[in-house]
Order: sequence, then structure tokens, then C-alpha cells
Amino acid sequence: MDVLRTQRARRAAFRRTYDELSVLNDRELNDLGISRADISTIARQAASEI
Repeated sequence: MDVLRTQRARRAAFRRTYDELSVLNDRELNDLGISRADISTIARQAASEI
């Protein structure tokens, strides 16, 4: 049961991070030092920290 809960939390963290970064325009991402190509990697890292 804990494994399922952890997987759901990670999936939610990935989706939340991905969605929040995806709505930013290229200039906003650049101000943060992020390229659009890095969004998936950053979201994956955020999810793995759970």
C-alpha cells in the first residue's frame, strides 16, 4: 500500500512541476536558468525527491 501511495505522490509531483514550468514563456524560463528542453528532467528530479 505504501508503494502505491509513494508512486501516486511522485506522479503528482512530476505533473505539478511539469505543468507549472510549462506555462512559463521562454524569457521567464531563461530568467530561472532553465531551457524548455530541461522541463521533463527537472520534473523527474522533483518527483524522485519524494
